[in-house]
Amino acid sequence: MHQDTPSSSSGTPLGIPYIIANEAAERFSFYGMKAALVVFMTQYLHLMGDTITDSMSEAKASEYMHLFVAAVYLTPIVGAIISDRYWGKYKTIITLSIVYCLGHAALAFIGVSGVASIWLLAGLGLISVGAGGIKPCVSAHVGDQFGKNNKHMLPSIFNWFYFSINLGAAISNMMIPWLLVWHGPHWAFGIPGILMALATFLFWLGRKKFIHVPPAGKSFTKEVFTAKGIKILLKLTGVFAFVAIFWSLFDQTASTWVLQAQDMDLYLLGYQLLPSQIQSANPFFILILIPLFTFVIYPLIGKIIPLTPLRKIGAGLFLTVIAFSVSAFIQEAIDAGQKPHVIWQILAYLLLTSAEIMVSIVCLEFAYTHSPKSMKSIVMALFLLSVAAGNFFTSLVNGHIQVENPLENEVADAQKELSSASTTTSKHHPTWKMKSYPGLDQKLNTADDISIHFTNKSIITKRDTPSETSLLNAAEIIQKHALTNNRKFSLTEEGQQLINHIIDPWGQQLTYRVINSTSCRITSSGPDKTPLTKWDNSLNIKLKEKKDHSLTAQTPKQQTWLEQRKAILQITDQDQHTHYDNQNFEHTHTVGGLYKLEGANYFWFFTALMLITSLIFIPYSILYKNNTDKSC
Repeated sequence: MHQDTPSSSSGTPLGIPYIIANEAAERFSFYGMKAALVVFMTQYLHLMGDTITDSMSEAKASEYMHLFVAAVYLTPIVGAIISDRYWGKYKTIITLSIVYCLGHAALAFIGVSGVASIWLLAGLGLISVGAGGIKPCVSAHVGDQFGKNNKHMLPSIFNWFYFSINLGAAISNMMIPWLLVWHGPHWAFGIPGILMALATFLFWLGRKKFIHVPPAGKSFTKEVFTAKGIKILLKLTGVFAFVAIFWSLFDQTASTWVLQAQDMDLYLLGYQLLPSQIQSANPFFILILIPLFTFVIYPLIGKIIPLTPLRKIGAGLFLTVIAFSVSAFIQEAIDAGQKPHVIWQILAYLLLTSAEIMVSIVCLEFAYTHSPKSMKSIVMALFLLSVAAGNFFTSLVNGHIQVENPLENEVADAQKELSSASTTTSKHHPTWKMKSYPGLDQKLNTADDISIHFTNKSIITKRDTPSETSLLNAAEIIQKHALTNNRKFSLTEEGQQLINHIIDPWGQQLTYRVINSTSCRITSSGPDKTPLTKWDNSLNIKLKEKKDHSLTAQTPKQQTWLEQRKAILQITDQDQHTHYDNQNFEHTHTVGGLYKLEGANYFWFFTALMLITSLIFIPYSILYKNNTDKSC
């Protein structure tokens, strides 16, 4: 039998060390896996299955990443109901932790056999059920361990609890991206899985030390669905709706900010950072800023103006506007062909982490103090639902801005066919195969046909389009100008002027855009003569890295896991690109697949959204305060 009421002891409850150790290991596993996810989807996933496919676009990876995070924060509502109504917290946590472990195992086994994307979907689905289901239960389980004689220790214990979360996140955000680069996805996802298994084991060890508060049963349902309970939930939902927009921006630190960092100078304090590692700035800043806000900033501001919870949240929303403005200015520089230093993104992290303290932590405290004891878990789940809503919105935006690839399904089928043929035919199998597809008129052997060249390893080497000649003529001009300009591409306006005289087969001007310091894009609007549709024909030009001739055979460069994987699959640069006939550039042809909102415009869109949200929150918070009490 387990004890179901706290003891009369005035000391630390015996189960607390097990919970804190469990939380540190669990947060290490979740944030480590999340830190590597976007980079894995864009650079590794297409090389992991039985069939080699096209790599996932950045917008598609961001869409899937935020959809996953939304699922993680959607399932807490189910976890809270199961815990408070049926199973109790311990049984809910231990059962769903096993599901959590199975999810990590699925990710670690991506590429062992079968379709890689199916393993990814299964892994993320199981993790969303496991991680989300235990979220509203763990912190409430901490509170259950304390009685009236030691409840004074609760703030200190929660500080250690929060410290363990951020310590685990900080370490994993530095470690797991490094593991992905040098040891590959099996270890990068396997290590978090091992830590999650350890977390589950530690929690099981403490089973006889914990206070097991029984589920409320039917009384839980009656409490929540009374007129008073529904009124409380509706009032808190209004506040959470504003906070949801905050999360739609904040959680882009794991997606668009990582992708942005790939175009920045990441050399800091004698160490070359990886783009995903910069996420560790958030938990490190959390550990520093929480005591700074608690003991310095809040008391100083409080001497000038009373700092109510809603005022803190409002200030945090405006601070988020400033943080995302920094990321937008960074992208402006990248769009201009510059390579800004990582210190600017670290500044954005400092501002955004400060906003997180004022929005997330304060909102959680506000919700907890404005709900009855029997509704704590459900209110916690409702707060987490705001995170799901924010991420779901970001996922929708990233899905909406993608321009369709008209041949995506047909090409995938051809790649499966070629991959299957390459395993059953002799070594004399042709090294490439060409397939032709109808264009806008949906008829073969007409002027708008698209031809795609594959290797026998199912890799696309080239796309032939009717606009190819005009695109290559424009590329010749852009490349010559870059070579005379110290290998720097023209800015968008300047490059456009250079190619204004070149017309595509449909009588339309080509468009030019610099992407970053090493790449640019020339686009024809295609046979429909309409830009940003699935019939756009584009030529992406990328500067090839200068070879360091000082390196000799005696000092070979250490290969990354990705380089080793390509060597095993016998994938060469020639397989993946159509090269310009010199040592400076590589070309990639694409059809469709562009973005309706890209570059700095993407970041300014979210900045403007956050500014509008912040302005609307001001009158809302005043009305909310007038209808409740002055402590709001």
